[in-house]
Amino acid sequence: MSQSRHVPVMLQRCLDMLAPALTGPGAVVVDCTLGLGGHSEALLTQFPEARLVALDRDKEALRLSGERLAPFGDRATLVHAVYDELPDVLDRLGIPRVQGILFDLGVSSMQLDEADRGFAYAQDAPLDMRMDQTTGMSAAEVLNTYPPGELVRILRAYGEEKQAKRIVSAVVRERGKEPFSNSARLVELIRDSLPQAAKRTGGNPAKRTFQALRIEVNGELSVLEQAIPAAVKVLAVGGRIAVLSYHSLEDRLVKQVFAAGAANTAPPGLPVVPERYQPRLKLLTRGAELPTEEEVAENRRAAPARLRGAQRIREEAE
Repeated sequence: MSQSRHVPVMLQRCLDMLAPALTGPGAVVVDCTLGLGGHSEALLTQFPEARLVALDRDKEALRLSGERLAPFGDRATLVHAVYDELPDVLDRLGIPRVQGILFDLGVSSMQLDEADRGFAYAQDAPLDMRMDQTTGMSAAEVLNTYPPGELVRILRAYGEEKQAKRIVSAVVRERGKEPFSNSARLVELIRDSLPQAAKRTGGNPAKRTFQALRIEVNGELSVLEQAIPAAVKVLAVGGRIAVLSYHSLEDRLVKQVFAAGAANTAPPGLPVVPERYQPRLKLLTRGAELPTEEEVAENRRAAPARLRGAQRIREEAE
């Protein structure tokens, strides 16, 4: 698998957004979603004074990016961890505050391209979808064991799938005959259970169901709910955070955390706003920034990306 074709999404824009915080000596930048190391390599190259801490829950990703980042020696510290564990990781490394943080919440290209992981609906593979294959339930177990109501909830909430009920009743009927194990059977079942009109819109009809299963299997939204506030907390004053999301649920979470941090929390009517009520964050994006048309033409995985950034402007209120 060639790494050269995996162009990290909105790479230059992310680097530019973090740059003002990373030019000084001793700056620490955290890549919370290391993947194949594309963003990390660019950060280490562009900011020669900076030290990198990078996290990933996928051991195979850590191995591959470890090779890629080896030339940077001890400037790069790679850690097997989920990104909501960031405070503990920094604690162990003796780093109280960091200057830059990057999240790229897309499934790593490697996971999508590795047939045997079952993330992709374009090829037949075991229905696994775990980013860390050493722990937790696979997608097949979720499909085979969750009560129908719970499956409907997951498809609606995480996949924004309007046909959730139809798909789930087909799944329940079929799993009674034989448990699910591979992706092709699920894709075929989804195709067969959707009305004609639904098949004509928006790409592969299985896409939303696969997204929903992936989010459920990896606990992505609950992890993110913890991770973004925790990341904001460890930012030094002047530090910056950039987050790339790929669907509206993630983007909404990021937006809420940033908006809360950028809000003045004083009770109305105070003539002077005391320090503890002042905003802690300054937003660096107006709404979410989208990739350019050129970038989407070069890298179709960039199409759904939304970038938001914020800068820490004062310490937490005590």
